[in-house]
Amino acid sequence: MPSHNETVILTGVRKQQQSETTFEYRMDELSALTETAGGRPVARVIQTLKAPRAATYIGPGKVEELAAAAEEHGAGLIIFNDELSPTQLRNLTAALPAAVIDRTQLILDIFAQRANSREGQLQVELAQLSYTLPRLRGQGTSLSRLGGGIGTRGPGETKLETDQRHIRNRMAELRRRLNEVSSHRTRYRENRKEKEVFQIALVGYTNAGKSTLLEQLAKSETFTEDKLFATLDPLSRKVKLPSGFNLLLTDTVGFIQQLPTTLIAAFRSTLEEVREADFLLHVVDASHADADNHETSVNKLLNELGAGTVPAMTVYNKKDLIKDGHVPSTGSGNSIAVSAKNPDDVQLLFQALEQQLKAQFLPYVIRFAASEGKFLHRLKQQTIVANETFNETTDEYEFSGYVPPETAIANEVTRMRREKPEW
Repeated sequence: MPSHNETVILTGVRKQQQSETTFEYRMDELSALTETAGGRPVARVIQTLKAPRAATYIGPGKVEELAAAAEEHGAGLIIFNDELSPTQLRNLTAALPAAVIDRTQLILDIFAQRANSREGQLQVELAQLSYTLPRLRGQGTSLSRLGGGIGTRGPGETKLETDQRHIRNRMAELRRRLNEVSSHRTRYRENRKEKEVFQIALVGYTNAGKSTLLEQLAKSETFTEDKLFATLDPLSRKVKLPSGFNLLLTDTVGFIQQLPTTLIAAFRSTLEEVREADFLLHVVDASHADADNHETSVNKLLNELGAGTVPAMTVYNKKDLIKDGHVPSTGSGNSIAVSAKNPDDVQLLFQALEQQLKAQFLPYVIRFAASEGKFLHRLKQQTIVANETFNETTDEYEFSGYVPPETAIANEVTRMRREKPEW
């Protein structure tokens, strides 16, 4: 583990076609990521170029400036705001007096800290090794300098003692174990489907407030922290809507711009929870200055994961922290602005979610005998009940509401309606 407040210099290239504001947001995000990993950013070295240099990412003069800044601040680590190629990493390591890592290594390091489940740990290690393999040659000096600091968690500590064959063998073993876990997860999902459990996945940019929202909606204690990637492993809680409809709400790993491809590949089985969900709540930190880009990035990743067609509702969170008082437009009906810590807002979200689900479900009107108590119980838990009356003369219930399509309860409602065509 790194010593706290490890001194770090941040470095980035602003491409000429990129706006200065957008670039500053990304550098600020790199700074927040560094602090999350336990580092202390003390300086930034920035260069504007048409494109990063193939050999050293930044120009020769900036390399000298970066070396001088590292000496001046006594920095033990330099973090670059893009993924470095093996050649860039090798050349920079030879030219600079401090250890060098890139944005991808930094994110992988945070994931190594945050992964608590066995599956999460396996996924992180596979991602780290996938990143390390093409960069193994020439990293000896860099890894020696790191000495247990940021970027060395997990398999990083043993890179000096490994070779390509060992890494490939280990990766094959990790994939085999993850396939077993994935099979178990698939069986679990199938079991949920058989039990008619309606699942909603919370998705969003990292630190958008998903875990806080899950805690408030489910009335349960979940881990929440004002840091990027505070929650890594998926967490599910049972939630009951005001109508009595039961659903399963799952918090998923936060997304981020330029999420490392090795992580997307390694976490595919976990991210399948998003694709297999019946509905998505896309949580956006409305108070963040770069909220629009965050929302766009998440939507892009959802499309890449094959989840772009899953019905969704946007939740603009942290409206109480918006400095200029401007709340994003919510006039479309499939979005709402809330503060997850405000109980009144949580109730409004419940109501809005119920309205959204009604629009997705099939309306029904049904009559059945009071003796069918088991069916009555299922109807209340597995459909959104709008009206319920009891006729003492006929000893029958009359229900109207909305039922999830293509489910066993929907088939049962259809069958009973056929038996009583007047309904």
